[in-house]
Amino acid sequence: MCRLLGYLGSTVQVDRLLLKPEHSLIEQSYQPREMTAGLLNADGFGMGWYHPQREVEPFTYKNTLPIWSDVNLASLSRYIESGCILANVRSATPGQAIDLSNCQPFQHGLILGIHNGYVENFRQTLYRPIRDRLSDVAYQSIGGSTDSEHIFALLVDALETTPTLPLVDALHKTLTTLSHLGQQYQAEFSANLIISDGQQLVASRYANRSPMPSLYWLRDDPLFPQAVLIASEPLFAGNWTACPEHSLLTVTHDLDIQSHSI
Repeated sequence: MCRLLGYLGSTVQVDRLLLKPEHSLIEQSYQPREMTAGLLNADGFGMGWYHPQREVEPFTYKNTLPIWSDVNLASLSRYIESGCILANVRSATPGQAIDLSNCQPFQHGLILGIHNGYVENFRQTLYRPIRDRLSDVAYQSIGGSTDSEHIFALLVDALETTPTLPLVDALHKTLTTLSHLGQQYQAEFSANLIISDGQQLVASRYANRSPMPSLYWLRDDPLFPQAVLIASEPLFAGNWTACPEHSLLTVTHDLDIQSHSI
């Protein structure tokens, strides 16, 4: 399992999100409070952010070190400012390699995606069935070996097949496909995702197993006015709202929030 963070709103320095909160991703990497599998998130980390002119492809920074061991992160995160940020600390599924190709976020054009969850016995269950469903573009977009990236490839496939498909509908289609495959091949999975194109956030809290991984959102907190945060665990005390199980959450460019049952 991993820990996720998504931010959309006024431009902020990245360190205000990654380093400064009392229960930041750094603390969540070694002392998570709500993980349903695993103990630590020490198998690398990554962040992605968009330029103020958000039609420019996003930037990413990844490392296979635990987030607490990266000596460059403090300086880098003070330098970077953005109004749309995604970040992830990784707990690798047993058997999956710890290398940069398996670190998140994943990127395809303007789209960034991060995932918290896993597919049970991925190589023996859904690895081949997912690949068999992908277009050439989506198939060739896969650079690593994780279940997370293959789920992201299903999203890429949905968007490549129907370029006008809204992002929330592409994520819904991805989860529907994953559910059908999970049922067909009797594979348990959990799929909390945060997806962005720089203009919006779309997130899911979804699984075909129990317990379901946690996911929260927060809007217009005094620490982050004119902004929405989505996180696996609250970063600090505040009016966090738990996303319902089996739901999609959309945050538009004007910070309108809508929740949809799946």
